[in-house]
Amino acid sequence: MPDTDTPTYRRAVIALNGGSSDERIVRLVVALGTKDVELIAVHVVEIDWTLPLDADIAGRSEEVQQVLDTAEGIAEQRKMRMEPVLLQARDVGAAIVDEATERDADLLVVGLPYRKRFGGEFAIGRTVPYILQNAPCAVWVVREPMSEEPS
Repeated sequence: MPDTDTPTYRRAVIALNGGSSDERIVRLVVALGTKDVELIAVHVVEIDWTLPLDADIAGRSEEVQQVLDTAEGIAEQRKMRMEPVLLQARDVGAAIVDEATERDADLLVVGLPYRKRFGGEFAIGRTVPYILQNAPCAVWVVREPMSEEPS
């Protein structure tokens, strides 16, 4: 009988945002996974409504590719394979949920930077609530510590 205290998953989609939470969530998923788990790192570049959706914005950016390369490197250190996926979409949350659905993922992991709005109230944004409401699988939201907030 499996240990119910240890989270298990067979296919995890890791939503990367290019920020400081990326390394934290990749390390977490890799540390808790087994060698046979399928890891899919997804980075979505949001395309403004003024541009055509098929405009090659993401493919021409070294910064965008570096996000996926860094995640792959972390997985390789632990001898785990990770499939990098680069998407362009109008809405990041919808693209991530669609990818998790298409991949039949049983886990979706997303990082949440600790940010405050003007006035000092904690801000969660719109992507994480969308994912929590619409993802077909378990969702881990990993919030950064408050101390990492840029000054």
